Amino acid sequence: MFTIIGSTGHVGGATAAALLERRAPTRAVLRDPARASDWAARGAATAIADLADPAGLAEALRGSTGAFVMLPTMPSGDDAQHRRLADGIARAVGDSGVPHVVLLSSIGAELPDGTGPIRWLHHLEERLQETGVVLTAIRSWHFQEKVEDLLPTVLADGVYPVFGESADVPMPMIATVDIGVVAAEALLAPPGASEVVDLDGPSYTEREVADRLAAMLGRPLQVVTIPEIGWIDAMIGSGVPEHLAGELAALYGAGERGILQPRGDRLRRCETPIESTLRRVLEATALPIP
Repeated sequence: MFTIIGSTGHVGGATAAALLERRAPTRAVLRDPARASDWAARGAATAIADLADPAGLAEALRGSTGAFVMLPTMPSGDDAQHRRLADGIARAVGDSGVPHVVLLSSIGAELPDGTGPIRWLHHLEERLQETGVVLTAIRSWHFQEKVEDLLPTVLADGVYPVFGESADVPMPMIATVDIGVVAAEALLAPPGASEVVDLDGPSYTEREVADRLAAMLGRPLQVVTIPEIGWIDAMIGSGVPEHLAGELAALYGAGERGILQPRGDRLRRCETPIESTLRRVLEATALPIP
């Protein structure tokens, strides 16, 4: 049995789907019992647990051959709260006896600070290692699905905002469906010892993404770069809580300085092009598309 935390999210859901496609026994951990029937209809077992409840989470993980875990970002949570949540997840893993864990981590998670929210993944990687579990840490670059956060501004104002000095710097962008496949493969064929897997994928500039999105929408988009001094105010103005805006600004700053680099044990290439993800995001949005 493979147990999936975060099965209602992009990567956890993709991991569970990839396992079910391979007819692997899969258990989805849910906080809301009302969502259990959806997964049961797809052939998955379910368990109800809250990530903030280490005892309940350990029970949900118990008996698993392997588990997929992730650390959600709490919009209003501070540093101490995220570290406590990471500690609780690691404690649940250790108490459950699950032998192998696949963690959704991030490029830059080897760094203890200076990376905004990524430092919480560094903390969780360390805590999981301390449990003695065999850990596969999957470190990804930007998700292609990050465009979802920009859609309200894109559709309302015709503006594609870029948090950086330039919109013309190529960077790898990974589709979450690809991450789910990598995670499922790792669960089905666990390594003999802990390892870090860096993901690589197609590279795009933000302007290229905006151009492809504009073509799909059939309308022009204005690419607007936001200088570092304006990042926090711009995010707060769009509804991001002040504390989270500060953390994201630190993350964007780390990217601008070039300190986020692949430094894992091996590299895994992902191939889904940005066009496929943009099309899927637009099809799924409930926002009115002109």
